[in-house]
Amino acid sequence: MDKKVKTKNIRQSVVFDAEPKEVYELIMDSKKHVAFSEGAAKISRKVGGNFTAYDGWITGKNIRIAPNKLIVQKWRGDDWPKGHYSIVTFKFIKKGKGTKLEFTQKGVPSDKYKDITSGWKEHYWEKMKNYLKE
Repeated sequence: MDKKVKTKNIRQSVVFDAEPKEVYELIMDSKKHVAFSEGAAKISRKVGGNFTAYDGWITGKNIRIAPNKLIVQKWRGDDWPKGHYSIVTFKFIKKGKGTKLEFTQKGVPSDKYKDITSGWKEHYWEKMKNYLKE
């Protein structure tokens, strides 16, 4: 029997120098996701659709989508306990000429918390900002 996975929540806020639609598309468009992340990605744009990112290391399913405003996904890393998912929420808020992204990830296994927290900054926010500058 599986023991209950101890979890933590991540909350991050990032400002991008781009319109909400541009930031949203980096996450939801497979080709753009590959371009900024430099890892294979296949992302469904439909609620209930599956996605993979970073060469299959990340897998999940779309729960809720409001184009250019909100993405909610069931999300897991390949090395997580079998069957365990977190819930990831990306909220896109227009801020002047840019976008404030409010991000939460609920249910991250405690032993992965530190790596995942820094991983979002290093493998998503920084890479997305650099891609948008090009």
